Amino acid sequence: MILDAARLALSNLLAPETRSVFWKVIGLTVVVLLGLWFTLRGFFVSFILPMFDGFFTGMPEWAGWLTFLFGILASIGLALALALLLSSVTAIIAGLFLDDVAEVVEKRDYPTDPPGMAMPLGDALLSSLKFFGVVLIGNIIALFLLFVPGINIIAFFLVNGYLLGREFFEFAAMRFRTPAEARLFRSKHSGTVFVGGLVISGFLAIPIVNLLTPLFAAGMMVHLHKLLSKKDPLFADQLRR
Repeated sequence: MILDAARLALSNLLAPETRSVFWKVIGLTVVVLLGLWFTLRGFFVSFILPMFDGFFTGMPEWAGWLTFLFGILASIGLALALALLLSSVTAIIAGLFLDDVAEVVEKRDYPTDPPGMAMPLGDALLSSLKFFGVVLIGNIIALFLLFVPGINIIAFFLVNGYLLGREFFEFAAMRFRTPAEARLFRSKHSGTVFVGGLVISGFLAIPIVNLLTPLFAAGMMVHLHKLLSKKDPLFADQLRR
């Protein structure tokens, strides 16, 4: 079931509709990072560089090139620092388009099923920030565990597997269920969801490719929720008894 969900999610990543979402995410990410770069560079030129000039008061005129060199190095360093934020910013922005990915999956692979309900924009923004927070917390925990020999890599997969599996499965389930029912359904099938989360954490561990993690994870968990719903069709009725 998990392998089927992962295979179908990978095929959905190659769909033209999903590719269009990916380019939207990358485009917005580049715009945000460029905006940050120009903002921070303007702050540096207006406030930091004049302070640096003050250290060279009374120096020979030829020493002025040091200020120019410092400005260039600072600009390059700022660009490299923002590059490190690429995956994080991509994760936040991709969170706004998870429903688009889910709709592509549902229309392509489950055309006869009732469509899911997309989250309102405010909830989608909250969900994307929540996803970012989950990844951040998970990796901070894993970072601390790096100092414990023998379990560092295992910790990365276990922490991210649990957190990512939980968040993305509940996202997929809430397109068809109430938040409370989605959490209960996830809890009932927690083992399967956790293993699915391990697959997502493995995807997350691949450099560059991990920029697609939110889109892959959303598609995979939509498939997994569909498969589990077919396996457990009476879950909603059992809750009402």
